[in-house]
Amino acid sequence: MYDLIIIGAGPAGTAAGVYAARKRLKTLLITEEFGGQSVVSDVIYNWIGEPEIKGSELAESFKKHLEYYADDDILTLKPRLRANTVEKNDDGTFTVIDSNDETYQTKTVFIATGSVRRKLPAAGADELEHKGLTYCASCDGPLFTGMDVIVVGGGNAGFESAAQLLAYTKSVTLLQRGDEYKADQITVDKVLAHPNMTGILNASTVEVHGDTFVSGLTYLDLSTNEKKKLDAQGIFVEIGQVPNSHIVQELVELNDFKQIVADPYTQRTSIVGVWAAGDVTDVKYHQNNISAGDAVKALEDIYKYLHT
Repeated sequence: MYDLIIIGAGPAGTAAGVYAARKRLKTLLITEEFGGQSVVSDVIYNWIGEPEIKGSELAESFKKHLEYYADDDILTLKPRLRANTVEKNDDGTFTVIDSNDETYQTKTVFIATGSVRRKLPAAGADELEHKGLTYCASCDGPLFTGMDVIVVGGGNAGFESAAQLLAYTKSVTLLQRGDEYKADQITVDKVLAHPNMTGILNASTVEVHGDTFVSGLTYLDLSTNEKKKLDAQGIFVEIGQVPNSHIVQELVELNDFKQIVADPYTQRTSIVGVWAAGDVTDVKYHQNNISAGDAVKALEDIYKYLHT
């Protein structure tokens, strides 16, 4: 019987593992890989304490930090393994079943399975990812200083990315597939008022252009059924995220976007004994530093739950 099972080893899972070990909780950490979404980023500029760090290096640092505390009596690591299901037992404890059908018993569970970016369904998008097409303005935006860029997606995330990019790019053009923007009106009005900002409605991206690097895209004007081309050196995609919440979808409360509903004060879910943090939750902002901080908050609460 474990005190705690942590599922995932991105910034939230790693922070949880470190704090669980330091608090001497008998812990099992199950993860398919270390690093979370950041593992695919060429360079990350906003991880506190590192002006620049490659995604692969950040993932390796997460792994090393967890291995530093690895001890079968305290912190057991199960890498390259997927947790398939979490079930609640009659006595209030939990059973976690992995991809090898192995079962583990635990008093508490911490979910840090993250999410995956919804991919741009356009020709050439996959081939040019990390070659001018990116899914994180906060991570990669500074690389496009002085350039013309495009943001695909007219929700709050799209407009917030556009606002960030306007600080250092030459121009930003935002494409929204529908006939109205989905972001808050006050945000729309403020961002579109910038002289270097352009918004285009009824624009469905059909192809991304470029050889070794992005050179632009073609979109379908849904109001005229005409294809139009835009030149740009960078494309930022903000069309939503898909949370990896399926392993607890029958156990805890999810919102309409399938994110785990977590109390921002403690990171507790709707089920006693289960906590969650990071991109799998309904946290307002999705950032590595926020995920790590929320995980620490959760571990403080888990420790109190187990020992008081």
